[in-house]
Amino acid sequence: MNRRELLKLITAATGTAMIGGTALLSGCATQTATTLNFSADNIALLDEIAETILPRTETPGAKDAKVGEFMKVYVTDCYTLDEQAIFHKGLITFEDACKKAYTRNFVELQRAEREEFINRLDREAKADVAAGKMHYFTMIKQLTLFGFFTSEVGGTQVLRHAPIPGRFDGNLAYKVGDRAWATK
Repeated sequence: MNRRELLKLITAATGTAMIGGTALLSGCATQTATTLNFSADNIALLDEIAETILPRTETPGAKDAKVGEFMKVYVTDCYTLDEQAIFHKGLITFEDACKKAYTRNFVELQRAEREEFINRLDREAKADVAAGKMHYFTMIKQLTLFGFFTSEVGGTQVLRHAPIPGRFDGNLAYKVGDRAWATK
């Protein structure tokens, strides 16, 4: 899977183009200074959210790929200041909504409660995207998918990986359930 295919997958999964995607073409660094910082608690929360989206099964999950740390770097280096503000405000909104719905922080929820809450946010985000509004959860979901599938863990242990390309085979056998290929 190359980056173009991954971006198409992310667009299909979230219903909107990759937020901050133009930064991929320009090499990020969309501004000279950022005023927003991530705390260790923010990164831990992002890891938990990402792990709920892409949990560890017989293959590694989002926490194994350190997706929370990836989000910190991507948001800081590639998002505009406006996008950063939406993302950071979204983390506060996320926890407030969780406390309102469950009277506990997200990290204190059981797995089923986490999934229920994430699914509710996903529906809200899709409705906002359909109405032409940017939703912080769309950003989190996109960065979870992008960070995981471009990580070493995602690219070598989840996707099929050929470190040295071999010959071209236009008639490669496919079995139902085969994983997609990763390329570098």
